[in-house]
Amino acid sequence: MLFGKKAVLQHQEIPAHIGIIMDGNGRWAKKRRLPRSAGHKAGASNFRTITRYASKIGVKYLTMYAFSTENWSRPDDEVGALLLLFKQYLEEALRDFMDENIRVKFIGDVTKFPPDLQKLIHEVEEASAPKTGMVLNLAMNYGGRAEITAAVKRIAEEVRCGALTPDQIEEKTVSARLYTAGQPDPDLIVRPSGEQRISNFLLWQSAYSEFVYFDILWPDFRPRDLDEAIAIYNSRQRRFGGV
Repeated sequence: MLFGKKAVLQHQEIPAHIGIIMDGNGRWAKKRRLPRSAGHKAGASNFRTITRYASKIGVKYLTMYAFSTENWSRPDDEVGALLLLFKQYLEEALRDFMDENIRVKFIGDVTKFPPDLQKLIHEVEEASAPKTGMVLNLAMNYGGRAEITAAVKRIAEEVRCGALTPDQIEEKTVSARLYTAGQPDPDLIVRPSGEQRISNFLLWQSAYSEFVYFDILWPDFRPRDLDEAIAIYNSRQRRFGGV
């Protein structure tokens, strides 16, 4: 099968919402006898490449899993290197990335990050808010279970205050209180690295997503690999539980 930007645009349906679990940075570095921070740096560079490519081929929503609630348990020096990379990316976004017609949103509990990083997060969101192109969801300090728990707490508080009754609670009630409220659920979720698990990513939203796994470490994941994932997505028949 021939892949490539032209083939995808002409012959494939582009999923409206794609989620990507950026995995394998540490193993990429280890294979090259480099520190894990070097792998994260290479992964961050590739993140920019894939984000721009997804925007160009017509993806409407792109959710990138950058830092999970579980990642805090990694060694302090690795967490520190990741936070520094986030800071550098956000500074670059304010300086250069704003030329792209991409709206940036952050999903996750960003209050756990240092104040200077929180400030940059808010600045990037505000600066990109007028953009009309692809929405880039950056999942930072994100966990699917934590997201659902927070939504349930909001609903419980609304019931306690009398703004909502138990009989009014439906699936859409929960969806409207998630970080991705107002966005379509992901059509396609891609995971490089060879691992085949969801890792607490978009647990509610991915109920009927198509999953494509690659035995490619994230820094080596190329636009042609995203093309292939889209082609695989197009080869499947989505029934959403029906016949």
